[in-house]
Amino acid sequence: MSDIAFWGPGDDPALAGFKEALRTEWLRRGYEFVEGSDPSAACVFNFVNPDDPKPFRRRQRSTYVIAVHTVPEAPADVLRHEYPMLVRALANLSMLVVPGDACYFVTPEQGVYSVADPGDIDEWARALFDRIEPLATSRLVIDNRFDTDLEPELWDGDELTEALYRAGRRLDKLGLLPAPFPLEEIVGPDDLRWIKLVYGIGGLSYGNMSARKDDRRYWMSASGVDKSNLREIGRDILMVKDYDAEAGRMILSVPPGIDPRRASVDAIEHWMIYQEHPEVGAIVHVHAWIPGVQATEFNYPCGTAELAGAVADIIREASEPGRCVVGLKNHGLTITGPSLDDIFERIEPVIEVQVPMTA
Repeated sequence: MSDIAFWGPGDDPALAGFKEALRTEWLRRGYEFVEGSDPSAACVFNFVNPDDPKPFRRRQRSTYVIAVHTVPEAPADVLRHEYPMLVRALANLSMLVVPGDACYFVTPEQGVYSVADPGDIDEWARALFDRIEPLATSRLVIDNRFDTDLEPELWDGDELTEALYRAGRRLDKLGLLPAPFPLEEIVGPDDLRWIKLVYGIGGLSYGNMSARKDDRRYWMSASGVDKSNLREIGRDILMVKDYDAEAGRMILSVPPGIDPRRASVDAIEHWMIYQEHPEVGAIVHVHAWIPGVQATEFNYPCGTAELAGAVADIIREASEPGRCVVGLKNHGLTITGPSLDDIFERIEPVIEVQVPMTA
């Protein structure tokens, strides 16, 4: 990636110096700026009007969009204040700038963290670049190809899909299936369709699970479904059978005559783990925490090869990869085990719903 753009109608004078410092730092790091009313850039800072956050319409899904605006004082609940802004602006990341305090970041996975204002705007811009650049250059792997070749005897599921159903019910009982921001209440139908295209999701539903079927395949919960009621094959639960690295897409087997949902955006992460560790029989990802776990360095977006690689690196070095717990920075946990029941028996006594947020 080598091109950046500033866009949007937001013209708050409180951001004038901030914008110039950001521009200077990205130029200093070797990036080029694209000008114009409809820039084609790999990363776009959308300076929004908070009363009417106009979205930047990407020409391609890989464009990373950051919604930026400012307030004089930080809100008491940054997530609840800023999350609707993130969604309405169709952004990958939201930056709430509070001069003299901090720049607060909010992610689609409900991560919230901040980079403090050190009192020197150029130093602040350098620190912000270091946090943003790894995220903006990450590569999404969220495309799916559906082959109608699932064996007829699996059209109604098997003992593993029943285990996924039970696991979803357990997540619900643990309070680990939050859905506080229903998309349809924040955006209109046109924007909702665009969100599904951009993010590769059918809705905001948190967490996912999978269970190994054989050496290469695994069942996985679909994107944007009610994880507490995983029943329909091809809609709620999908069979992942391959990964096309050149095209950057997951390949799935589904029954004929069904309009399938996408696999969870974390399918690439599960694929890497299963392929490298044959002893892993199940994987659970939740937006929760267990104190003391080793965590990834950056809060890479869900569905990126970088997040999958960072998790795979930690599991590879673990003393017991087949029963490992990995923290995803400002995000949650990925847990491996020989079975879903094993995972829940280990995590239920120690798991905490609140994910710690750090810069």
